[in-house]
Amino acid sequence: MRVLITGGAGFLGSHLCDRFLAEGHTVIAMDNLITGSTDNIAHLVGNERFSYIKHDVTNYIFLDGPIDAILHFASPASPVDYLELPIQTLKVGALGTHKVLGLAKAKGARFLLASTSEVYGDPQVHPQEESYYGHVNPIGPRGVYDEAKRFAEAITMAYNRYHGVDTRIVRIFNTYGERMRLRDGRVVPNFIQQALRGEPLTVYGDGAQTRSFQYVADLVEGVYRLLLSDEVEPVNIGNPGEFTIRQFAEMINEITGNKAGIVAKDMRTQDDPQVRQPDITKARRILGWEPQVDVEAGLRRTIPWFREELIRRGELS
Repeated sequence: MRVLITGGAGFLGSHLCDRFLAEGHTVIAMDNLITGSTDNIAHLVGNERFSYIKHDVTNYIFLDGPIDAILHFASPASPVDYLELPIQTLKVGALGTHKVLGLAKAKGARFLLASTSEVYGDPQVHPQEESYYGHVNPIGPRGVYDEAKRFAEAITMAYNRYHGVDTRIVRIFNTYGERMRLRDGRVVPNFIQQALRGEPLTVYGDGAQTRSFQYVADLVEGVYRLLLSDEVEPVNIGNPGEFTIRQFAEMINEITGNKAGIVAKDMRTQDDPQVRQPDITKARRILGWEPQVDVEAGLRRTIPWFREELIRRGELS
């Protein structure tokens, strides 16, 4: 296939570029680098089946030649981004998805939308299955991302039903791994950097809020299988193993040998989910997929990358 990956210079997008190239496909990565980095795809320079285009997908997209599949992964994706880039977050979810769907329609390409567990908001159903409509505050600070993705899902299904575009929707739960942004603002890079610097890990409140963490290789496998499947409606891809934030902090301290412990701060971001755990029954049934890398094993792969990156930037000796 000839595949377009929007957000292809981002954390997830760059790993998808690697996978599709490894499977023998031709890949075009498109990214405006607002949160992505060419460092993530530098190793692909010189590969004759790979190309990169710097472009903002909220603007008209022109690509010459056939396109067989489009994976739409362009979007800021962390709470830090929502606060710093609220308009851009909304625009890429709405205008960007519209532009990319238009390209899929014109090319007769299969389209896969990267949606998110954030569509469930601060859930009142636990664990979250795809039939749950969510509990979202549309005007809160996180609403710019939540509603952008909910709109993106709606317009994707509209293009499927009205225009007959062959679409897929993946709802991605917390994913970590190599190439995460150091200033991402999410719990994994925050904790790892604090631990590597020998600092206490900052936990907000009592740390009893829960998250489920999946290693990036598992996410990529799930996305690849979903693209090749016949499933049109959303599918959760995540690791159902659930940890409290305090348990997760303790695990990172143990792996890194950090003796500084944990410090609690009385602060919570508005609308921050108190629980988050995917129901992956559908992914198991339809895709034959479930995560293969447990959290500790994934962290042991990820932490050395963070250490090397901090050293390269002169932030760690």
